[in-house]
Amino acid sequence: MKNDLIPSSPLTVNWAITNKCNFACNHCYSRSDTKEELDLEMVFTILDTLSRAKVFSINFGGGEPLLRKNLLEIARRASDLGFAVSMNSNGYLIDRDMAGKLKEAGFAKVGISIDSPQPDIHDNFRGIKGSHARAIEALKYLKGAGIETSISSVICKINIEDVDGLVEMALSSEVANINFHNFKCSGLGFANKDILDLTPLEWRDFYIRAIELRKKVNGLRISLEDPIISQLGETGEETLVKGSVCGKLSLNIKSNGDITPCGFIPIVVGNICTDDLMKIWNESPVLHKMRNKEPQGKCLSCDSKSDCLGGCTARTLALTGDMNNPDPHCWKNES
Repeated sequence: MKNDLIPSSPLTVNWAITNKCNFACNHCYSRSDTKEELDLEMVFTILDTLSRAKVFSINFGGGEPLLRKNLLEIARRASDLGFAVSMNSNGYLIDRDMAGKLKEAGFAKVGISIDSPQPDIHDNFRGIKGSHARAIEALKYLKGAGIETSISSVICKINIEDVDGLVEMALSSEVANINFHNFKCSGLGFANKDILDLTPLEWRDFYIRAIELRKKVNGLRISLEDPIISQLGETGEETLVKGSVCGKLSLNIKSNGDITPCGFIPIVVGNICTDDLMKIWNESPVLHKMRNKEPQGKCLSCDSKSDCLGGCTARTLALTGDMNNPDPHCWKNES
C-alpha cells in the first residue's frame, strides 16, 4: 500500500501541551500518559524547531490545554511565528473573558468536545455534571470573540441513535464544523470498548446516515475522518494522502516532548527536545511502515484498498497488534 504524496515535513503538529484534566471521560486515551511538562523556554525552542521545519499548523490538546498556566503565552509565540493555531477543549473553563484572551493570543479555531445533544448523557460520559451547558456556552463566547468554532463528537454507543440530534445541536450553535470521530481503542477506550464501541455493521449504518446528512445539510461542514468510508464510495475531508493521515501529514507531541505518529498510537519515534525532527520524519522505520502498509486478509481482495489503505492504523494496531491487518471496524464480508 504505497503512499507517494508524503509532504517534505509534517503539515500539522498535534501537541498535548499538558495532560492535566478537569474531566473524567470514559474513553480517555491520555489518562495514563506522563504528567511531565516541558518548561516555557523549551516550549519556545520547540516552536522555533517547528517553524524551521515549515510546519503549517499547531493544534493544542491534552488533557485540557487551558490547564497549562502559560498556554496564552505559548499560543501568542506560535501565532507570531506564523503558525495557524487551534485547540481542542472541553469548554468548561471558557467564559467571555477567556474567549477574548484566546482571540488575542492568536487562536484561529477552537474545537469543543460535545458527545450528545442530551445534557445528562454528555455529562455522564464526560464525568462532570453541568459540562454540557458549559460547553454550549463556550461556543457562544468563542463565536462572539470572532474565533471559528467546531464541535467534536466521539461516535459510540451513547450517541449512535441521535446523530440527527448532534447535527441539529451543531446548527443551533452556529459552529462551522462538526467532527464525527471514529471510536479509538486507546487508554480507557480500550478498557471500555465492549460497552462503548460499535459493531462493524453498526459503523456501516452510521456512515450511511452521516454521509446522507453531509450531502443535504447546509451551513455546516460534517467531517468524517475514517478511511473505511471509501467502502461506501466516499472519502473524508480533502487530503493529500489516502488512508490514515497520521504519520503522513501530521505528528503528535506529548507533554514531555516524545513524538508519536498520533495521539492514539503509543509508539515513541523520538523526542522533539533531543532528536532531529526532519530525520525522524524522513527516516523513522515506524513512519515508513505506516506509509507503506502491506495489505493482509480481506484487504487483499477489497476493491477499496487503494483508497482505504487498511483503515485506521491506530485502531488496527490497538486491537490486532499489527498495523497491516484489516481495520476491525470494517464491515466487508460481515453479515
